[in-house]
Amino acid sequence: MRSITPAALGFLFMFCALMVTSGCSHPQPYGVEHQLALPGKRTQVWAVAPAVNLSGMREVDSLLQSDLLFQQLQEVHGLTVVPVNRVVEVYVSLKIDQVQSPDQAKLVCDLLGADALIVPTVTAYDPYDPPKFGGALQMFRRSGTLARMANVDPRELARAASPGPTESLAPASEAGFTQAVGMFDATNGSVRDALFGYARGRHDPVGPMGNREYLQSMDRFTGFAYHTLIEDLLRADAAAAAPQANRPKQM
Repeated sequence: MRSITPAALGFLFMFCALMVTSGCSHPQPYGVEHQLALPGKRTQVWAVAPAVNLSGMREVDSLLQSDLLFQQLQEVHGLTVVPVNRVVEVYVSLKIDQVQSPDQAKLVCDLLGADALIVPTVTAYDPYDPPKFGGALQMFRRSGTLARMANVDPRELARAASPGPTESLAPASEAGFTQAVGMFDATNGSVRDALFGYARGRHDPVGPMGNREYLQSMDRFTGFAYHTLIEDLLRADAAAAAPQANRPKQM
């Protein structure tokens, strides 16, 4: 068995030290994630309702989807978020499974002391790499007057909200809510670019999977989708509020 000479041992030690030093002096930097913020200085309170599953996939957990949305909304500056379990408690007290009219939504907001109720909907769900997710967010604002009766019958509100056999649902702007809708298919290059931009600053850059973890984890991919939908919802809400702000005041 050949022994290592002192010169070779010294060279090996210097080589290892050089590799460690170069790796430590130039670490791969973390990115900075894109932050969302509400316009204005007043903090708003939004409540998250249980998600509505229209995807046809049984593995979609409505409460988990609402929790994922809740996590994304908590990152919005100027926003305080009421978790879904509080909304479920109000639903149970009103004996309803979901809101079916702006009046029902305003009642839920009134009972929670919230400015708005956010109702997520899942329209497509494919968790396999590359993942696919389709969803929508509907925001019902508390603004406006709602006559609080002593004994509110939510079934009467539901019947009043349900369209007749020859009627159709009104557009979002006329129905009293604002919405954002999107389809996120990771096979699309622009979706992947947006996903990796979202992941920048939200994962360990020297981890074994890097930003590809967002293609392997459906919860992370769904979080990206909700982040994008929230940004679209904020933009739509600001556009809807602008015409009202520009209306001349009546004398």
